[in-house]
Amino acid sequence: MNASPSREPEGPVVTRVTGPDDLATIVAAIGTLTASGPPLPDDADGAPALPHTGGVPGQWMNATGRTAVDAGVTLYAHGGGFEQHNPEFERVMAYLFSKATGRPVFAVDYRLAPAHPFPAAHDDVLAAYRSLLDQDVPASRIVLLGESAGGTLVLSALHTMRAERIPFPAGVVAVSAITDLTLSGRSIDAPAADDMLNRPVLERIVAQYLNGAAPDQAPQSPLHGDLSGLPPSLIVVGAGEVLLDDNRGYADALAAAGTPVSLDIYEGMPHAFHVSLLTEPHPATATTFLERLSAWTASV
Repeated sequence: MNASPSREPEGPVVTRVTGPDDLATIVAAIGTLTASGPPLPDDADGAPALPHTGGVPGQWMNATGRTAVDAGVTLYAHGGGFEQHNPEFERVMAYLFSKATGRPVFAVDYRLAPAHPFPAAHDDVLAAYRSLLDQDVPASRIVLLGESAGGTLVLSALHTMRAERIPFPAGVVAVSAITDLTLSGRSIDAPAADDMLNRPVLERIVAQYLNGAAPDQAPQSPLHGDLSGLPPSLIVVGAGEVLLDDNRGYADALAAAGTPVSLDIYEGMPHAFHVSLLTEPHPATATTFLERLSAWTASV
C-alpha cells in the first residue's frame, strides 16, 4: 500500500491511500460474509471493563490486557443507517478496534429508528460517554470511533459536549460518515464508483432518523455547527463512495475552524470499505486502515 500525505493551504492533512485492492476485490470480500460473522480470536476478552455503561446496552471487548482506567476506552458506534445492527459483526470489529487503538472498546447498542428517531441514538452515545467519565476514565484517554451512521453520531455528540460543558475526548475517528444531513454533497449523485448507497436510500434513512428535526442544524447534522476548538479528528472515506464530499467537506470545515484534522482518502474504495476486516485473510486495504488507525490514535 502507498500513503501519500499532503497539506492543502489552510486545509486538513490529506493522505491518499492506494494499493493492490480494487473496488471489485473489496466488494467480493464483503459479499462472502455470513450473518453469524467470523469467530473471535482466542485472546478476545468480552468481560465488562467497567461496572456500568450509563444504562446503555452494548458489548465490551478488550484485546489489550489493560484496564479501562489505565488504557482508556474506545467508544464505538456501529453503522447501519440508524436502523439496524449486527452484534456478531460488531463484536469482531470491537476486538479489532481494541487491538488497533490499544484500549478496551465499548460498542454502543444505541436505540434504532424508526421506533427511536433522533435524539435517541445521539443521547445513548452521550450517556455511554458520560458513564466513562463518571467511572474515572480520563477524557484524555477516550477515543470516539464511528462508522457510517455511527460516524454521524460521534461527530454529533461533540456539539452537545460543547453545549453542556462535557470534557472532550482525546480524539474522534469517523469512517464514511454522513456529515451533512441536507444531503447537498455532489458525490451523492455522481460517485466515482458503483457504491452500495445512493440518494434514495440516504433520503429515506435520514428522513426516518430525523423524524421532522431540521437537517441543517447541529447536533444532528455535524457540519452545521461551530467546529472550532473540537478535539483532533481522523476522517476516513473511500474515494469512490457517495459520501466522499460529505467527508471531504467536513474535514475542510474543521480545518477552516482551526481544528486539527487528518483526512484519509482510500482510492477506489466504496462506502464502509473497512467492513472487509470481517473477512480472512484481511485485504491489504483493510490492514492498512488498521495500521493507520493505530498510528493516529497513538498520536492523540
